[in-house]
Amino acid sequence: MKYFIYIIVTFIFIPFFIATFFIHDTQPNEESIILESNRQIRVKREEKNVIETINLEDYIVGVIAGEMPIHFEMEALKAQAVAARSYALKRMEYNSDKNHDIVDTVLNQVYLDDEHLKKSWENSYEENMLKVRTAVLSTKGEYIEYNGKIADALYFSTSNGFTENSEEIFGFEVPYLRSVESIWDAEVSPVFNETKKYNIKDFYEKLELKYKENITINIIKKSSTGRILNLKINNIEMTGSKLASKLKLRSNDFEINQNEKEIIIKTKGFGHGVGMSQYGAQGMAKQGYKYDEILKHYYKETKISKI
Repeated sequence: MKYFIYIIVTFIFIPFFIATFFIHDTQPNEESIILESNRQIRVKREEKNVIETINLEDYIVGVIAGEMPIHFEMEALKAQAVAARSYALKRMEYNSDKNHDIVDTVLNQVYLDDEHLKKSWENSYEENMLKVRTAVLSTKGEYIEYNGKIADALYFSTSNGFTENSEEIFGFEVPYLRSVESIWDAEVSPVFNETKKYNIKDFYEKLELKYKENITINIIKKSSTGRILNLKINNIEMTGSKLASKLKLRSNDFEINQNEKEIIIKTKGFGHGVGMSQYGAQGMAKQGYKYDEILKHYYKETKISKI
C-alpha cells in the first residue's frame, strides 16, 4: 500500500513454483514454500541508484509486502499477487529494449527487499513472510488476460465509491479499465476521507499563485464519478491532478472552501482511481469473495490465465 500521508498509483512470469508439499485449507510450513522461476525482472532501485536482477516470484513477494497491509485477507492478497504479476509482465513487454523493466517506487510498484522486511517486521517476519509467500504460491503462474494479451492491471488504494474510466484520468481508453462501483471502500478504508487545512498564504504559495484575500473557484470539468479534472482558481486554470499533487492531497475528488483566512479541503478516496481498489478488494474478501471474483469485478471482461 502506498504511504498513507501522501499521494500516490497502479502493476509476471513462466513456470515457477515448486512446493515440497502444499495441502489446501491448511497453512504450509515456511520450509514447504519454495518459489522457483527461470524468469527474472530487472528492477531499478531508486534509493540505491542501481539495477538489480531479481527472481520474478521473489519480486512479487516484495511487491505484496510493499503494496498491501499484511493484515489484509488472504483473498485480497491473492488478487494483489495476480495484479502485480500482470503489471510487472506488462512492464517487461514495454521496456524490453531498456536497461531496466520497472522501478521500485510508486512510479511503478513499491518493492521491499528481504533485508528491509526483516527490519520492518522484526519478530513478525517469519509469520508475515509465510502469509505473503502463500498468497504468491496460491496464484502460481497466473496473470490477467484480455483478448489474448496481458492486461495492464493498474491498481490504487481507495476509491471514492467508484473506479474511473482510464480515458478520464490518463487520456486513453482501455476496454477493461472501466468505471465500476466499489461500495466496500467507505467501510473498510481508514483513508476514505481526509480533511486538510491551509492558511491562505501557504495555499497560494504551494500552487504558485498570486495572493488574493478571497479565493474564487470554478469547476470546469469533472469525471463521471465526481473527480475534478479541470478547474480555475482566481481565473487560473489547472488540472485537478496538478492541484492534488502540489497540495499533497490523496485524490482529485476534493471540495475546497474558504473560512476567513483558512482554506479547508475535503478529499474522498486515495490514488488515481483506475483499475482495482485495494481496499475495495479487502472489503470484498471480508464478504467472502474469492480472488478471481475480485479481479473480474475490477477488470472488466478479462480472464485469469496461467503461463
